[in-house]
Amino acid sequence: MKLQKDFSKVLATPLFEVLQQTVAESNTLGYVIGGFVRDHLLNRSHKKDIDIVALDSGIDLAIAVQNKLKGAKAVQVFKTYGTAMVHWNNTDLEFVGARKESYSKESRNPEVKPGTLEDDQNRRDFTINALAISLNKDDFGLLIDPFNGLKDLEEGVLRTPLDPDITYSDDPLRMLRAIRFATQLDFTIASDSYDSISRNAERIDIITKERIVEELNKILMTPKPSKGFILLEKTGLLQRILPELIDLKGVEEIEGQKHKDNFYHTLEVVDNLCKNSDDLWLRWAALLHDIGKAPTKKFKPPVGWTFHNHEFVGAKMTYNLFKRMKMPLNEKMKFVQKMVFMSSRPIIIAEEQVTDSAIRRLVFDAGPFIDDLITLCEADITTKNPERFERYHNNFKIVREKIILVEEKDHLRNFQPPISGETIMKYFDLKPSKEIGLIKEAIKEAILEGEIPNEREAALKKMKSEGKKLGLTFHEKAI
Repeated sequence: MKLQKDFSKVLATPLFEVLQQTVAESNTLGYVIGGFVRDHLLNRSHKKDIDIVALDSGIDLAIAVQNKLKGAKAVQVFKTYGTAMVHWNNTDLEFVGARKESYSKESRNPEVKPGTLEDDQNRRDFTINALAISLNKDDFGLLIDPFNGLKDLEEGVLRTPLDPDITYSDDPLRMLRAIRFATQLDFTIASDSYDSISRNAERIDIITKERIVEELNKILMTPKPSKGFILLEKTGLLQRILPELIDLKGVEEIEGQKHKDNFYHTLEVVDNLCKNSDDLWLRWAALLHDIGKAPTKKFKPPVGWTFHNHEFVGAKMTYNLFKRMKMPLNEKMKFVQKMVFMSSRPIIIAEEQVTDSAIRRLVFDAGPFIDDLITLCEADITTKNPERFERYHNNFKIVREKIILVEEKDHLRNFQPPISGETIMKYFDLKPSKEIGLIKEAIKEAILEGEIPNEREAALKKMKSEGKKLGLTFHEKAI
């Protein structure tokens, strides 16, 4: 891998001139370290946050820099961690004093003491994140690389600066970060580091669910999340984080009949979806769309393997998973639930003759998320038979075309009944009663079946006929 080792352009900007000048005036030593340096070397778009280490107080240096940067917002100070943040021109500058850390077995929160630059680089998670650039007058722009991080960048390897057993046991979140970086950067994890993750997998239990989900989200937002989830599975982390996915793994054979490995199928669906959508929650839906198959799997001769109601079961499991992982139990969760619950509907329609009635019901039930649902189902086509693959995709094209035609005519995505319950009550001089619900349901069914258009006059006519069947008397003047 060819690295961009020339920092001259980025260091010649007003921001770095201010940083150099302020470091000099503060009689301290300062360094840019971590992700900003790594991403510049990799020719990746620069991170919007820059980590700066000072050999004295990071908070004092932050205040001095904020005073010099025109338009910078007030300094945010985090005294507990000895850090401070300055937001300027869409960039977050995080300042910290160089430190060394020691950990207890029960927590990833270290005991912190002042240290040297070397101490600070020792505590970094990976050699590629321990690279530093001097902000000091005598050696401004010098790259400081004590662990051969440049070599690891060139070779695409993730390696810990110190013994990986110490690095991962001290802060188990680093195990997830290793897998996330391997997925984001398409790097490999050094063999000793990889083995250490497997040995220390149970240590992930001390990490908060929120931090774990943050890393899972970043893995899901990569172009090919399957790489990360396979690493999570092989190192034993996935079993401790999302056992619902592990339960999908494996193939059983009875009487010569097998089912597919739903774990690897799921990862293929996720990768397929990522080619067409960058919606995080739709990617979660792809990851969870088959989780109901493990508890519903049965072998029934002569039919073979069945997974009856796996969508319904999967939707219930989605709520429980979100709750356990302390993920949002709001509209985002409901969206994922709906996608899981409806994940087979368009596939069934695409397999059969596509009727207008089936399309209307699909659009009605999916509402504003119909496009997301079809995108998920197209990603679910993982057959290796080229004829079946082409047939399914052609059928989905027909489904999409019919959705457009039906939607133009019947406006079902955000369905509102053409007449309200209040209108029905006035017309038949009714108080709230089951008859109102029966009439509203009959009108809705007539629209979905294509018996009447989604229009007021047609709905009124249907209302009258349904009321007549129920023996109701009506009052024309009421409408």
